[in-house]
Amino acid sequence: MPASKRIIITVSESLLVEVDNITTIESKNRSEIVREAIRFYLGERKRILAMEQMKKGYLEMSEINLSLASKNLGVEEEAMVNSIEKLLE
Repeated sequence: MPASKRIIITVSESLLVEVDNITTIESKNRSEIVREAIRFYLGERKRILAMEQMKKGYLEMSEINLSLASKNLGVEEEAMVNSIEKLLE
């Protein structure tokens, strides 16, 4: 593990009891549990931020895509009419 820093955190007694229960069940110490919790939180936060950015991008692109689709609607219709006319010849 890279260099570590000792920090002091304050938690409620009930939360500490839950952490201590997990340490017993999983045979880990408090530091391991807290490190895992921090990693999990940071990973979830990154995932949520990425999802929000993707949603924003899709919403921004939706107007452009709708505009392009609307402009090309007539082209598709014209191609279909031409194809039908050629089939009927």
